Order: sequence, then C-alpha cells, then structure tokens
Amino acid sequence: MLTPELLQKVKRIEITTRKIVDDVMTGQYRSHFKGHGVQFSEHRQYVPGDDIRHIDWKVSARVSEPLIKKFEEERELTVFLVVDVSASKGFGSSKKLKSEVAAEIAGMLAYAAVHTGDKVGVLLFSDRVERIIPPKKGRTHIQRIIRDVLAHKSPEPVIGTADKKKISSGTNLREALDATQRIMKHCGVVFLISDFMAVDYGIALRRLARRHDVVGVRVADEREMVMPSVGSLWLVDPESGQERFVDTSSYNFKSLFERASAEFELQTSEALKGGRVEWLRVLTKEDYAEAVVRFFRARSRKRR
Repeated sequence: MLTPELLQKVKRIEITTRKIVDDVMTGQYRSHFKGHGVQFSEHRQYVPGDDIRHIDWKVSARVSEPLIKKFEEERELTVFLVVDVSASKGFGSSKKLKSEVAAEIAGMLAYAAVHTGDKVGVLLFSDRVERIIPPKKGRTHIQRIIRDVLAHKSPEPVIGTADKKKISSGTNLREALDATQRIMKHCGVVFLISDFMAVDYGIALRRLARRHDVVGVRVADEREMVMPSVGSLWLVDPESGQERFVDTSSYNFKSLFERASAEFELQTSEALKGGRVEWLRVLTKEDYAEAVVRFFRARSRKRR
C-alpha cells in the first residue's frame, strides 16, 4: 500500500517532469530518437525528376499514368527504461537520494517519449530482474512508472551476518541487459539508469548496443567520489551488509578511497565506451533536467 508521503512524491515528480518536457525536452528528444525504417503512405503522380525506381508499375498500368510510391518514416518507437533499484541507490548526501533522482529522470524520459507518440516499457533490477512493465502509452502509465521506481524496496542485508545466503548479492547489471535483449524484439531506444556499481556487464552491453540505441545515465553522489575529513565513522555496505570502522582523517584511508574511486571511474568509463554507448553522469546535488538536456545538445553537435 502506498503511503500518503509516497503518493505526494509521485505527484510532485509527475508535475515537475511534465513541465520540463513541455518547456525544453520534447524537441531535444524528438531530434535524437527517430523511427526505424519507412512505410508506404500513398501514391502520387509522377513528375519529371522523380526517381523512376519508385514508380509502381502495376498500379500505373491499371490507371494508364505513371504513379510514384510515397513513403513516410515510421515515427513510433519502443523506448525501454532499464532502472537500477538495488540497495546502493538508497544513498544520498544532498537533498535527494539516488533512487529519487533515478525516478525523476525515468519520469522525464517517459513523458518525452509518450509526448512524441512512443511506447515506454520498464525493467527494474537489483541482483535480479525485479519487475517488467510492458510498453504502453498514456499519463496513467507514466504515473505507474514513477510510482514503481520510487516504491520498490530492495531486500535489506543482515548487518554483520556471516551467512552469505542472507545477504543481497548486489547489482546484476549483466542479467538486466540480457533480459532487455530478450524482451526487445525490434530496434528501439534503451535508457540504462544506474549507478553502475556492478561487474562483468561489458559483453552484454555491447551485444545490446549492436541492435538498439542505448544511452547510459549514471546517477552518482559526490560523497562516492570525495570523502571529507569528518573524523571516525562506522560505514555499512547497503548491499552486502559488511561493516567497517574508518578514520576519514587518516592519510591511508584517504589514499585508499581515492584510488578505489579513480579505479571505479575508469572501469565504468571503459565499459561504456567499449560498448559504444553514449552516457552522462548526473549527481544528486545538481539539476538533473539541465544535465540531460545539456547531454542531448552536446550529442547533437557531435553528430553534425
């Protein structure tokens, strides 16, 4: 059952994302994601200069005048949002959690797609595929997407336990990508919204990107990259349940943290570039809408 607080949050996100789409997002979305292929529209009379390869000879013979086949782009696309709902998304050091930012971005992209006539589907995943929402259109469908992303609760790890069977196994991005490959029968657009705290997903990502237009949206928090000196802290991994007492002022801890952060940044960047996937990073403290629109504008300049 949805709490009044959650319902209020869903409504707020719906209003915010709809305004962003109406104001600035629709044009950016439409210019980047077009239909795949063409379909027959109608016949028209041949005029000098037309490509004779487009003459419909059978119909022309029946009406005793040359007619050209007209085609139009198949505008409708299937857009699939692959959204990470693992326990690590419950972190945030600013006003919003990573899960809230992910829900708002999913809502904005869903509105942009539906606004241009596309269907939108969703796959939620953690250490496994949690839920699949079939592609549909309509405002009610978008509300469901926002609600389900926000309301999903990942299994809580058993803090301090030694029994690995009781501990969440983290984020299985590879399984989510493979599932998306099976679900998406025709070419479409896939938005992968995650913090990418996962391993061994490079091959699955390349395989998916060969058939679909895949865009990665990495939702991150500043404290995952820079740790301030705030004295001693008791840290808990939300996905494994492992606990550790650290001194954030320690030189050894700072060096270890910075090396691990830099290594993760490099591995993530290499995996996405290796899959030939364009991507952007959105921090919880920044304006996600501005970041997404800025990404599309930069993408447009590169493709000219």
